[in-house]
Amino acid sequence: MTTFGSRLHAAIADRGSFCVGIDPHAGLLREWGLGDDVAGLERFALTTVEAVAPHAAVVKPQSAFYERFGSRGIAVLERVVAESRAAGALVLLDVKRGDIGSTSQAYADAYLDPASPLACDAVTVSPFLGFGSLDPFVDTARRHDAGLFVLALTSNKEGPEVQHARTDEGGTVAGRMLDHLRRLNADATPLGSFGAVVGATIGSTDEDLAFNGPVLAPGFGAQGGTLADVRRLFGSAAAVLPSSSREVLRLGPDVAAMREAVLRTNAELRA
Repeated sequence: MTTFGSRLHAAIADRGSFCVGIDPHAGLLREWGLGDDVAGLERFALTTVEAVAPHAAVVKPQSAFYERFGSRGIAVLERVVAESRAAGALVLLDVKRGDIGSTSQAYADAYLDPASPLACDAVTVSPFLGFGSLDPFVDTARRHDAGLFVLALTSNKEGPEVQHARTDEGGTVAGRMLDHLRRLNADATPLGSFGAVVGATIGSTDEDLAFNGPVLAPGFGAQGGTLADVRRLFGSAAAVLPSSSREVLRLGPDVAAMREAVLRTNAELRA
């Protein structure tokens, strides 16, 4: 297999950079006229896969919206992952896991080992137990040619309490996380496999986003992030994945409308 960074670079060139969240909020299930139950979850999720996975470079299911239905919800998530990958999309599972030792390794095996029914191309992880706590994820990602997206500069109002805090060297915690990613991606071509999560609605940043890896930029579209924000914030980044869920999902269950929204947004991002 090629590295995740190589696969992502090729997928963006082929399909565009728009990342579509597959997030079955209870409110969206109601908007689609579906019940807030496993049957509604399955109809919603698999209809969205049908609409977007053949056209988006990356899809991003949020694990929590499947987990809340227990084992039957996880079974739906397994189908979302498998059918999205079969349609040619890379799957970035949004789980934001972060732990230590054997627990971190177990999470990494669950999401990145091809032997797992939940094996994905990449996952989101939290480094705020110390970046070294992610070593099992890093090692597993390298072993299986998978990727990671590490929380760095999120747009939630509580984020700056940790991310903007100053280290002993005077830089920010977020900057330290980006430095770690820069080290992991050193000499990778055409793109490193270790990315950062940086909100499209953070307003501004002085951090150096040139770390030879991809940036996942949630908050694009319905949450307020614009094309101008993407260009202004991420001009130095090696690759950017503007991410939105509601911008597309609110058009469902009309498969054609969702598909056209993906194609249109990719065209706008290319331009």
